[in-house]
Amino acid sequence: MNLRDLRYLLAVAEHRHFGRAAEACRVSQPTLSVQLRKLEAALGVVLFERSNRQVVPTPVCERLLPHARLAVAEADAMAALARAAADPLRGTLRLGIIPTLGPHLLPLVFGPLREALPGLELEPWEDITPALLDRLRGHDLDAAILATEPDGTDLLSLPLFIEPFLAALPPEHALTGRARVAEEELAPDVLVLADGHCLRDQALAACGLAGPRGGSLRASSLATLINMVAAGYGTTLIPGLAAGAAQDAGIVLRPLKRGVSRTARIVWRAAFPRRAAVEAVARVITERLRPFSAAAEAAA
Repeated sequence: MNLRDLRYLLAVAEHRHFGRAAEACRVSQPTLSVQLRKLEAALGVVLFERSNRQVVPTPVCERLLPHARLAVAEADAMAALARAAADPLRGTLRLGIIPTLGPHLLPLVFGPLREALPGLELEPWEDITPALLDRLRGHDLDAAILATEPDGTDLLSLPLFIEPFLAALPPEHALTGRARVAEEELAPDVLVLADGHCLRDQALAACGLAGPRGGSLRASSLATLINMVAAGYGTTLIPGLAAGAAQDAGIVLRPLKRGVSRTARIVWRAAFPRRAAVEAVARVITERLRPFSAAAEAAA
């Protein structure tokens, strides 16, 4: 039994298909199949039920999988520690980011990050907050950019910048005549994202709502919300970095009376050995967004 075989085991359990698992492991399918047969012989158990239609882990395989994941994670941690000792600012950094930040933040910071940290290769992964936290705790990500403070002592975080919310209104909406809009005035027809998006909860809280009242729409992306507001379907709150996309769609934006905002922060595991890399990324992003933060504070 070796780590390579455990990686093959985990890949087949994830993909439920030998061909796709082999592609993920960058080996040929016969090689992967032979090694798993050897692993089964070494353990004295059958790991997968094989048929022409599917590959399913056996009950004993399901009990072995957590141990395999832990062994692989610990081996990867050892390798990461060794790399970090040499140079924490070189190599790949797997960076998660929430969908309401990704499309607007990443184009602003990728250039400065490449210039400031040429040895660091960022691999972005976009997903909602709960999924990113699961992947972070599962060692599938090295860090994540979120808009909420994570729970638990196993994670650390640094604030990056403050992003104000703006009222997003259809051009003919009655509130477009206001210089500032009270958050509660958006409540009757506010549109929100689907469950799992932190922006959904933040928007509802700002408007003083326990749940949405504006129609049945529960969008899966900020772009959908923007387009529906532009079409006159309702109002919404958008984060400040999305202002350009909203205005391009013909939406009217107004500042909020209470100046509700959110804090973007970078989060990583407390035991992650390359903390210096995360902090370096944080410094570049904070510096790049400093003019945006200053403008937001001046407008508040």
